[in-house]
Amino acid sequence: MHIGIAGAGLLGRLLAFELSRAGHSVEVFDPAPGPQAPVFGPGTAPYAAGWTAAGMLSPTAELEAADEHVFALGLRSLDLWPAIVADLGVPVELHRRGSLLLAHRGDEGAAHRVVDLLQHKAPAGHAPQRLDAAALRELEPDVHGVAHAWLLPHEGQIHTVQAMEALAHAATAAGARWHWGVAASQLQAGEIHTPQGVSRFDCVFDVRGTGARPDPAGVAPNDGFTPQVRGVRGEIIWLHAPGVALQRPVRLLHPRHRVYLVPREGGHIVVGASEIESEDRSPISLRSTVELLAAAHSIIPELAEARIVHTETNLRPALPDNLPRVDQSPGLVRINGLFRHGWLIAPALVEQTLKDLA
Repeated sequence: MHIGIAGAGLLGRLLAFELSRAGHSVEVFDPAPGPQAPVFGPGTAPYAAGWTAAGMLSPTAELEAADEHVFALGLRSLDLWPAIVADLGVPVELHRRGSLLLAHRGDEGAAHRVVDLLQHKAPAGHAPQRLDAAALRELEPDVHGVAHAWLLPHEGQIHTVQAMEALAHAATAAGARWHWGVAASQLQAGEIHTPQGVSRFDCVFDVRGTGARPDPAGVAPNDGFTPQVRGVRGEIIWLHAPGVALQRPVRLLHPRHRVYLVPREGGHIVVGASEIESEDRSPISLRSTVELLAAAHSIIPELAEARIVHTETNLRPALPDNLPRVDQSPGLVRINGLFRHGWLIAPALVEQTLKDLA
């Protein structure tokens, strides 16, 4: 089949990779200048949400804001990621060491609301496991100053930048063709409209995230959900802390926000907050920077000498219920609303969608 894909974020790259190596002729359209990671800074053009993500593969933790379907997709994706990474041909950091929930003394109320919810929603074997001080110290010697800790054993992490670049490289090697700097303005069954003209295909995938929304002068697609897509702001800070030996993602359960720290190779740690209901793409504010880094320092004091490498902000595509949706019709498939679950559920969502098409 001749397949057209609008959008070269995580979903677009996964689809291009899977469809190309299955023998299909694949073309991908995206307004980005190329497959490489964007250069962050003031005035950076909008880019795929998959770049601005810590890469936590956390089906249990996400039950705080998601349902059992997202949990099931997350578990399946955890099983799929190792095989995907093994077939990419270049190293991509991927671990499955679990994750930690942490709380300071005085924040027990906020912490137990989350932990109790996860214990209620998580199936047997996936509920948070309480750790005493000795068990926490054995897992993460550099974590200090917390009064409460829980282990989520069946969780992992992936290096998102490495994976995004590797997926594009592997898809290209399998025969996918990329139209960089070309934005899809309109999609119809078997057609992708761009400023350069109309390209026709046997099937078209719309995986543009917030880019699928029509401009004010455009016509909204009659699919029942694309016009409802909103952007939810995410902010992350990259630190270089070669002296800190963090082994797995950790989340600080705070009354006002969820702050996470995710280690990456090369002595880097990604610090971020789960979500901000805003479509502002401007650089991270002083207040957010201070709050995030103060929270990170409060659980890992050795971060005091870490260096700030760079900061990123982006918009995650979400629907009103914050759940993903796949809309299939002859010649056209729309996938959107992955919210903050993109890296967690994308492989399983692609697998399920392609099976349904077959």
